[in-house]
Amino acid sequence: MRRRVGQDADQILKPTIYQASFAGLRLLFGRFRDKRWEQVKSQKNPKPPFPNLHRRSAPNPPPPSTAAAVVVATMRPLDEKETTMVFEKLFKFTGPNLKHLLERPAVEGPDPEPGRYCLRLHKNRVYYASEALVRRATAIARPRLAGVGTPIGKFTHHGSFHLTVHALDLLAAHARRRVWLKPDTERSFLFGNSVPKSSLARITENTKSGDGVVVMSMSDVPLGFGVAARSAQDCRKADTNAVVVLHQADAGEYLRKEEELM
Repeated sequence: MRRRVGQDADQILKPTIYQASFAGLRLLFGRFRDKRWEQVKSQKNPKPPFPNLHRRSAPNPPPPSTAAAVVVATMRPLDEKETTMVFEKLFKFTGPNLKHLLERPAVEGPDPEPGRYCLRLHKNRVYYASEALVRRATAIARPRLAGVGTPIGKFTHHGSFHLTVHALDLLAAHARRRVWLKPDTERSFLFGNSVPKSSLARITENTKSGDGVVVMSMSDVPLGFGVAARSAQDCRKADTNAVVVLHQADAGEYLRKEEELM
């Protein structure tokens, strides 16, 4: 009987104790809140005392992607690694003529003395421009700057560098190796196809497999460029359907890939 009375008393007192404890916490928090409000009112630029009390915390925004970071980046000279990658691609086509490509006096620009040519990186693209044009471009806001000089290639998201068709005129003027196509086969190459032996009219002597070659018409008009799949000697022994030049870029891209090139 005594144990039952004790259990009944515990059941009655426990809710009362919990209610009293909760009421005490509410009173304590109310005093703290009133004191906090008094401190906020005394400040010159008051801020909410509990800004996140009734608001869920927003998730952290994702970090900007690499492509977005490159878009907002300013035009700048190439660093050592980027310069090496660009020079290796150009040297594959020009060889020792690469020196003349970079050290020759510039002939474009608004100044009487445009200086020499230099390379600049802007929005993942590498530009070949005179020093005078680069100086003038510094006065243009970077988001509004589309480019400067001649684009010769671009860096991919994986960090590799590729020459684009814009560099065709520069490569044609300084190339060591060339191939000439038969007139009735130019159309196939301008649609992005590699060059078979049946399309080959002539090839520079001493061309080796892996050399960069500029593809020309019989009237010496640059059509594009690629990589020699066979040496000049092997081309004479190859089958008519064997590929002799691997396609990289052609002038037909100005129509096929207009949006990508702009």
